[in-house]
Amino acid sequence: MVNKDTAYKKISELVERFTDQYDSYKKSDYNETQTRRDFIDPFFKALGWDIDNEQGYAESYREVIHEDRVKVGGATKAPDYSFRLVGGKRLFFVEAKKPSLSVKEEIPSAYQIRRYGWSAKLPVSIITDFEEFSVYDCTKKPKPTDKASTARITYIAFRDYLKEFDFIWETFSKERVLKGSFDKFVQSDTYKKGTATVDKDFLQSLDRWRTYLATSIALNNQKLDEDEINFAVQQTIDRIIFLRIAEDRSVEPYGNLKDAIKQGDFYKNLFEQFCRADEKYNSGLFDFNKDQISKHLEIDNKVMKTIINELYYPESPYEFSVLSVEILGSAYEQFLGKVIRITPAYHAKIEEKPEVRKAGGVYYTPQYIVEYIVQNTVGKLISGMSPKEISNIKIVDPACGSGSFLLGAYQYLLDYHKNYYYRLLKQTAKGKQQDNSTLPQRGTRGELLTPEGNLTTNEKKRILLNNIFGVDIDVNAVEVTKLSLLLKCMEGETEASINHQLKMFNERILPDLENNIKSGNSLIDTDFYASQLDFGDGKIKPFNWQREFPEVFKDKREDINIKEELKTIAQQAKTHAKKVLEYSSELVEKLELLNEPKANYQRIIRGGFDVVIGNPPYIQLAMFDWFDDEQKKYLLNKYCSSMGRMNTFGFFIEKGINLLTANGKLGFIIPNTILTQEYYQELRNLILKTTHIDNIVSYEKLVFADAVVETTTLILTNYSSKAKTKIMFCDKDLIYSEKLVSQETFKLTHKNQFSVSYNEADAQIKSRIDKNCILTFNDIGEINQAIALKSDRAAYIFDKKINTNYKPVLDGREINRYQTNWAGKYLKYDINAIHSCKREDIFLSKEKIYFRRVSASLIATLDDKQFYALNTLVAINKKEEAEYDIKFILAVFNSKLINYYYNKFLKSTKKVFSEIQARQIGQLPFPTIDLNGKEVKANHDEIVQLVDQLLKLNIEKTKTKLQTKINQLQSKIDYCENRINEIVYQLYGLTEDEIKIVEKS
Repeated sequence: MVNKDTAYKKISELVERFTDQYDSYKKSDYNETQTRRDFIDPFFKALGWDIDNEQGYAESYREVIHEDRVKVGGATKAPDYSFRLVGGKRLFFVEAKKPSLSVKEEIPSAYQIRRYGWSAKLPVSIITDFEEFSVYDCTKKPKPTDKASTARITYIAFRDYLKEFDFIWETFSKERVLKGSFDKFVQSDTYKKGTATVDKDFLQSLDRWRTYLATSIALNNQKLDEDEINFAVQQTIDRIIFLRIAEDRSVEPYGNLKDAIKQGDFYKNLFEQFCRADEKYNSGLFDFNKDQISKHLEIDNKVMKTIINELYYPESPYEFSVLSVEILGSAYEQFLGKVIRITPAYHAKIEEKPEVRKAGGVYYTPQYIVEYIVQNTVGKLISGMSPKEISNIKIVDPACGSGSFLLGAYQYLLDYHKNYYYRLLKQTAKGKQQDNSTLPQRGTRGELLTPEGNLTTNEKKRILLNNIFGVDIDVNAVEVTKLSLLLKCMEGETEASINHQLKMFNERILPDLENNIKSGNSLIDTDFYASQLDFGDGKIKPFNWQREFPEVFKDKREDINIKEELKTIAQQAKTHAKKVLEYSSELVEKLELLNEPKANYQRIIRGGFDVVIGNPPYIQLAMFDWFDDEQKKYLLNKYCSSMGRMNTFGFFIEKGINLLTANGKLGFIIPNTILTQEYYQELRNLILKTTHIDNIVSYEKLVFADAVVETTTLILTNYSSKAKTKIMFCDKDLIYSEKLVSQETFKLTHKNQFSVSYNEADAQIKSRIDKNCILTFNDIGEINQAIALKSDRAAYIFDKKINTNYKPVLDGREINRYQTNWAGKYLKYDINAIHSCKREDIFLSKEKIYFRRVSASLIATLDDKQFYALNTLVAINKKEEAEYDIKFILAVFNSKLINYYYNKFLKSTKKVFSEIQARQIGQLPFPTIDLNGKEVKANHDEIVQLVDQLLKLNIEKTKTKLQTKINQLQSKIDYCENRINEIVYQLYGLTEDEIKIVEKS
């Protein structure tokens, strides 16, 4: 790798040469190609980049991709350089110019590079003619009217390269990029967010085009109903976008769509292009045998012209050659959350669907989540497999939406196959004999890879049809998923490659995904009709998985060689001597088979999907008018794990497990309420009983932008295992901590919670405490939220008492451990102004405990002054039948042990703010002690006396100003608290080792 000193020397030589012959380089006949070869290529080589692919990587693995500059209709088809990390992740684009142009002042060049960077969702990109070096912030949406200086972060003239060398090296050298310096640069002050990311802006364009189309179609085709109009609009937009992307990727001639809006009926001209596309692509997107609506549509010319013009330079800010399918998917995901409503006057209104509105919006799964789930399901399953073996793997997303997870899975399979064939190619080149037994049944290696090292069209089609499946209740979502997958399948194709395939094989370029991606209700089978006298309005859409995917669910027969299996089992028994008994019964069974005349037998493998992945909807079904008692009854009978909680994600987990083959894997991102909430206890029981939990991922920050839902990722394998579960803690896509726990640990928790906060030692402590404690805090006290006012506090809180209706009131900040610091505020008590907690008896009891509602730990004190309280506090009123002194209860509540128990086993996983809920406090175990026992009574009374001392000491401490005296008082406070903790440990029966664990925590 090039070092910094060498780079400095090489760039200084380039600067010197450019200075010496400056006038000749500034002449217009010194062109861009010469500039690239003489200066720009050597400049980036000096920074360590493999510009010429000297390492000999396949084209798809090059560090720097050079694009051919094809000028069509005034638009440049691709950036000159694309700098990438290993694996193909783009970092930045570089656009080259000749020195006779002014990079600093030329507006078209600046607009061009910003379009590339913004469309590809890259943070920065560069224009250079070597004489000048301009870095642009590509997070801001480009406009043709922008000045050349707009969004420019850095401008360096060649004479300043050496003065600015540290910046250039630290930011753009390969060595520093690999160490994260580029990431730091784009996340610093230079990385300023623009008005709209490309996916959000594209969504606004989609909505605008949809409104244009829907209004025109509604006015001109009044026999169509709303569903038919929605279908026609979706299909028209999808087809136009597909063909426009094909143009910018050089698969279709540039400007084809514009030809349709030159004369005559623009939509009819466009429809003729759709029909030609059907002949070429064979995609369901252009299947007019099934689409009987589009052919007869009438759409205003003005509408078609507006939409198509907005897809071309200069009106369009989008550069479709670099706009990834994943970015399109992000926009489409939001698009699918909306529906067209037609007014009586035949105007179109775009509205959010009711389920989306009530869920707070649609949230596209971030790419790093998709990649993690795919890697840990598809990746783990196919690791070490040959392409022939992978042919049998079936992957499904049962709520596929715009197809983000299926795209991720498909991309993973494409990369895996490409790597496999590339390694095979290198082995063959070294003279090793090719092993064709690992290849798919059709084709040889030459038919699997192109000369450039990419997968052939046929191989990409084969993988897609063999391996990728999806279902969604929304028919438009199904169409978008198909569109996304087809665009992914078409990546890397050119007009020449497609025409070659049509000519040579008479075979169209794209597969028909009709049998792979289907519309229906993944959760409700057609047996739902058995209880229905009429079939309703068709919104439920029952779906029979076995009938829709017969090949997937067909049982398979696998040949096994008994002698070989015996050798394997014997070796396992030898390696794991302690497990000999587990293997012995299997040995006996197989040995008996040896008495038969043949050694080869078959076993039946249950059909199903090998991988289930996705981000299932989080919809509380009971919130919707269309969700009736029949559906509720059906789902509760069908899914035993629901416990009455009608949230769809719980049903999807159980359904996903049921769809799996033996040893199949499931990966979902779901609300983290599944980990601890009691509603999902039966679902956790099902998971523990039938699967192995491979991974649980806990996210430190919210995964979905603008959403308050907190999530977790679960990776399950459909078999029982004693292997450890990996728990990971992430800050966005960065794993900062992880640990292994036994799955048995979860069975020791309260209601089989999947707590991520503790390990087996913690679980043992919890098990001991729970067994020793019959009582909970609910048994010895009433736990009551304090006063929540209907309106602004300022209207009811005062600094003085006016009359008897003004009550002394406490707020959460005014209490500490064993301490009250009243601020002298009074509540004007008006029962009509109170939203909740209208019971005065809570506050008028002689003694009560107050604890903070918002806090990282349990903080409580005693109130014997009959203070009222606002809802930042929670009250514990001792029950009359409880024989313990309230000061004893307070001491237990404040103890280290109960704080440990709460934080480890009951604390909410919510990270929005730390709210201590009355429900959680009620579950805290209370020591079961008999006060008739002399020793126990003495411990109880000692704690009461210690609490008395703490209350007095804390009052005295607040009044003391002398630091030496404060230190003495604090020493006494520490002694009292430590002594209370010692007695509490004893009351709960903890061992010395367990006490050490609690103290350490």
